[in-house]
Amino acid sequence: KMAGSSVPWIGSAYLFLQSTCKTIVLPSLYESSQKKRSVFKALKLALADSTGSVNGVDMLKVHCSHPHLIVQLKFCKQENCRRFLQSYREGVLQESLQNHLQLSLAMTTVPLEMELKAGNEHLDNMLKDEDRCLECIYREKPDRLRDEEITELEECLKSLIVHQNINNNMAVKDCASLNSPSVPYPSQGSSLSPEVTFIFQGQQFANRILTPDDHQKFAKLVSKKWKQVGRSLQKNCRALRDPVIDNLALEYDREGLYEQAYQLLLRFIQSEGKKATIARLIAALEENGLISLAEELLGLHSNEDC
Repeated sequence: KMAGSSVPWIGSAYLFLQSTCKTIVLPSLYESSQKKRSVFKALKLALADSTGSVNGVDMLKVHCSHPHLIVQLKFCKQENCRRFLQSYREGVLQESLQNHLQLSLAMTTVPLEMELKAGNEHLDNMLKDEDRCLECIYREKPDRLRDEEITELEECLKSLIVHQNINNNMAVKDCASLNSPSVPYPSQGSSLSPEVTFIFQGQQFANRILTPDDHQKFAKLVSKKWKQVGRSLQKNCRALRDPVIDNLALEYDREGLYEQAYQLLLRFIQSEGKKATIARLIAALEENGLISLAEELLGLHSNEDC
């Protein structure tokens, strides 16, 4: 056995990341005060995807070694490390990180190459032998505590999430000297999409931009059908294409249906901007039989269940 029952399972590994696109240099993005938090957020979310838990793997330090971004990882449970290795081997981690980077950095695509090392061992050469990989990672104990910069970024990200949930997703300002993203909701004075009005149940409605109130009502009332609505929206929203919806389900599993639905619509709003209109959401709700929720959003106050 690699560890006795009374001894915690702790191991360490290094994840090497490099973009295959010459115009995207990950170390330079991470060294930028404007982009650092976006890159960190993508790393954090992708690693959470890979283990099924926000606390499944700990980032101790991010090294910038051009052209590589090197992430020092710490695992505190063999089960989490095994999930990470499976995700890495099957390409799920790579796809998840590419999607999160694309969303966080507002880029069309961020192609990546990855390499995993533990000490002098190149784990990519032995991925089919999972137990051997686990042994290599277990042998490498972390040689440092978490870097202060990582702690600051973690706190910044937690603070942002709390403020998003409490304050209708208003962005946190002046967060640890790192630039915060703009408020995701376009101003209601912004020009509407070409379809100024739309028809629902024979009535004409203004095709307004989605509001914080719409966002919260949707998250509260859509319940288990949030994924189906997301798949309807993904037909003309690149930010929701597979596997983003499944990743959201895993990432926010502990927080429950409200948070999963909230994060889904947040991705839609952030990605589509002024094109994130009530007409598009109503159409997706209609497609999935959520008529009473559509009526609620349009102020028709139906008492029927969704």
